[in-house]
Amino acid sequence: MGSLESFINEHYILPIWQGTGYNLVNTLTYAAIAILAVYLIFRVLKGRVAIDCGFVSSVLCFVLLGSTMRVVTDSIQNKVFTPITPIHALVLDSHIYDYGYLTVSPGIYIFTAALLLASMAILYVLKKMEWLWAVGFVLWLPHFLLLTPFMKFAIYAIPILLLAAIPAYMAYRYLKDKILAGIVAGHALDGAATFFVIDVFSKISGIGYGEQHVLSSAIGNIAGTYFAFYLIKIIISSVAAYLITKEKMQDEDKRYIALVLMIMGFAPGIRDVLRMAVGA
Repeated sequence: MGSLESFINEHYILPIWQGTGYNLVNTLTYAAIAILAVYLIFRVLKGRVAIDCGFVSSVLCFVLLGSTMRVVTDSIQNKVFTPITPIHALVLDSHIYDYGYLTVSPGIYIFTAALLLASMAILYVLKKMEWLWAVGFVLWLPHFLLLTPFMKFAIYAIPILLLAAIPAYMAYRYLKDKILAGIVAGHALDGAATFFVIDVFSKISGIGYGEQHVLSSAIGNIAGTYFAFYLIKIIISSVAAYLITKEKMQDEDKRYIALVLMIMGFAPGIRDVLRMAVGA
């Protein structure tokens, strides 16, 4: 029993509390759980909720929420978040965003997904599913406003957004589909943020940043630059988007797969951009 507890503590608990990121064991575990969750959620949604552009946009509002909440925690942990207003002081005194299971990975994904599903359930009963985006936006906005006073490096988001926008635009011109182009946009954003923050912004700001994910870290270390990671993300996401167009399945099924792939890119990408903007 002791060895099992030690294993769990070493591979799952300590990486969360110490902020050391991912290892091969927890990466594979979280990936397996995510795949199962994606399948189960799809079975629940199938035939009940229309998976269209409106639904995709609504879900991305919750992705924005989760990533921004994560950065609030980052900014508190790194002493960037200070009590400059009574509201900021209240947040600090509440300890709601202290470094813990629900405000870091993977807890933040579970918490955000729970908020999304609860909102969908309520709106489904009320027959007001078109309000889903508004719920996500209203939940996100206060967190963004909390961070706004600390965004002294926001100007550096421009090159990242440009690096993400160019391949996204090219994908849209070729695929003629906003949702499929969104796959490329999400992963280009993640790759661009990783490259720019680690390779460029770290040198400009003097703030040390590193990659916590196992695979991307290996790519950056082998290539000697995270620009390689950026290129690989664009290539793989573009191929994935193209293959989806060739699959013989219902359009809603294709859009759901595209949404899942989008989330995998946008969630870490948005977090990295916001974290850089506040210097956390």
